[in-house]
Amino acid sequence: MSSKLTRSQIAWRIAQDIDDGSFVNLGIGMPELVANYLPDGREIIIHSENGLLGMGPVPEDGQEDGDLINAGKKPVTLLDGGSYFSHTDSFAMVRGGHLDICVLGAFQISQTGDLANWATLNNTNPPGVGGAMDLAVGARQVFVMTEHCTKSGEPKILEQCTYPLTGANSVSRIYTDLAVIDVTGSGLEVCEWIGDMTFDDLQAMTAAPLSPASDAKQLTVPEL
Repeated sequence: MSSKLTRSQIAWRIAQDIDDGSFVNLGIGMPELVANYLPDGREIIIHSENGLLGMGPVPEDGQEDGDLINAGKKPVTLLDGGSYFSHTDSFAMVRGGHLDICVLGAFQISQTGDLANWATLNNTNPPGVGGAMDLAVGARQVFVMTEHCTKSGEPKILEQCTYPLTGANSVSRIYTDLAVIDVTGSGLEVCEWIGDMTFDDLQAMTAAPLSPASDAKQLTVPEL
């Protein structure tokens, strides 16, 4: 089987599907990487729930500004024309349906697009939902960025989520280190999968039924 995609490669693949003129929120963690791979020539406005619009990529070493951070408390840049505003205004944008796309991480995703990304059944660390519930229902499209399986090899894509839900029927498309999968009214449809992995291999690593799209193709990304 071909090598799995790195997190940066998944981020690059997601960035290719963001249309010119889109307003996009990037969730805390892996999704933050998407800002580094937005295609040239597209005006894509990145929103951060702590009160930024027009967020740019990670600053170069030594150019960090301690007062300019994203929702994950990591240093970012602000593009020309970018703006700052209150947390209240930021969530009014989210809840008002003004975001075209939100990219979120996931613990589990169901075959009907349910998303669980804020709590597991392990109470060692206290859970915190943050703004994920608002984003899952407020954005017009929800892209999930995740590894296909857990570190112990258990599938993250299931018939039904067993963890507390962040949003029901909210996920539009799933991007993993193995495949790109659309959530449709008739089930999960695989648009792309990696290299010499067979469809049966992919199905064996997924705990929900999959079907190949009519125009399914190999998932290819650059070395990053």
